[in-house]
Amino acid sequence: MALGPFYVAEKLKRPGGVRGAALLMRHGETPWNREGRVMGRNPVELDAHGRAQVSNAIEFVRALEPTLIVTSPLVRARQSAEIIAAGIGGSVPIREEPQIAEVQYGRWEGMDYEELLVDADYLRYREEPILSSTPGGENIVEVQARGVAAVMGILGEAEGQRVLFVSHGDIIRTVLCHFMALELRHFRRIRVDNAALSAVQVAGEFAEVKFLNVIPDIGRAFVAPFPMKPAADSPAEEEDD
Repeated sequence: MALGPFYVAEKLKRPGGVRGAALLMRHGETPWNREGRVMGRNPVELDAHGRAQVSNAIEFVRALEPTLIVTSPLVRARQSAEIIAAGIGGSVPIREEPQIAEVQYGRWEGMDYEELLVDADYLRYREEPILSSTPGGENIVEVQARGVAAVMGILGEAEGQRVLFVSHGDIIRTVLCHFMALELRHFRRIRVDNAALSAVQVAGEFAEVKFLNVIPDIGRAFVAPFPMKPAADSPAEEEDD
C-alpha cells in the first residue's frame, strides 16, 4: 500500500480547527456561456440546456448528502441551487452568500471573446492576472481571498458537515488553488465546467481534494467551453474534393 493514505488519515484525525467538506458546484449553462460573453454580475438566467445540466447532477449530489446549500446571489447560481434542492428532496436549506458571487469584471462585462482579444487591458490581464485588475472591477487575489473566507467561515459554522457551494468558474478555481496549495497564477489550469462538482475535505490547516470537475457527460470536459473562431493568421483548412 502507498504511504500517502497514512499521511492523509493522520491529518484528517487531528483535532482542532475548521472541519468539514466543501462541495463546489458551478452554475448551469446560460446563453452567454455558449456565446463566450463575459457575464460578471449581469442577471443572466439559465436556459433549458443549463437547467438540464443541473438536473443531471441531482443523483450525484443526493449521494453526497449535503446538509446546507450556499449559493451566490446571482440568478444563474440561485436557480441552479434551487433545482438541486428540489431534486434531493426539498429539505436542505439554501443560504445566499455574496462573497462567492462572480468576479467583478468591470468594463468587460457584456463583451465577447473576440472583443477581448483586441482590448489592451485584457491582454495585459491575460498575461499577468496576479498583478493586474479587471477594469473597474477587482483582481484575482481579492477574488480568492473572499471566496476562501466564505467557504472556511461557513464550514466553521457547519461543524464537520458537507456544504454544497453553488458559485462561478473563477471563484471555484481560486478556492481550489488555495486548498491544493497551488500558486494562484496557475488557477486557469483547473477546468470547471458548468454544473460540474468538485469536493475538498478540510481538517484544520490540511485539505484533501476528493474529486475535481465531475460531470455526468464527461465528454464535455474535452471540448472548448464555447465555439472559437480560428486565428486570423492560421492557415485555412483545405476542403475535401
